[in-house]
Amino acid sequence: MEMGSELSKTVATFIVQKILLDDVGLNYICTTSDRFFEVAQVLGNMVGALAEQPSSRLLKHIIRCYLRLSDEPRACQALKICLPDMLRDDTFSSCLREDPITRRWLQQLLLNVNGNRVALQAGGFDRMP
Repeated sequence: MEMGSELSKTVATFIVQKILLDDVGLNYICTTSDRFFEVAQVLGNMVGALAEQPSSRLLKHIIRCYLRLSDEPRACQALKICLPDMLRDDTFSSCLREDPITRRWLQQLLLNVNGNRVALQAGGFDRMP
C-alpha cells in the first residue's frame, strides 16, 4: 500500500477498505493487536506521505478504512492513541473542501474516536463551504 504510483496505492487501499467493510475481514484484522497495529501503522504512514503529496482520492479510502476500524470497540480505543494528528487538524482541509462525503466520514471517525467536542473543532468542518 505504501509503494508505487498514486494509482497503485489507491487500488491497494481500496482492497483493504473492501476487506474491512466485510464483518469477517474487520474481525480478522482486529483479532490480534499485531494485525491491527500493522494496518494502522501503514495507514498512518500513508497519511504522513499525503501531507507532502496530497491526493483526495487516496485520502478518501484511507479515511474510510479508519472509519471502519472505529466500528470495532477495541480498535476504536486504540485509535485514540494512534490516529494521526494530521487527520485531527486542518492539514487536509483543502482536499476535503470539495468532497462532502469524505468530510462527513472524517467527522464521524473523530466522533467515534474522540467524542463530540473534538470532532466539531477539528478542521472547522462546520465552517467549510
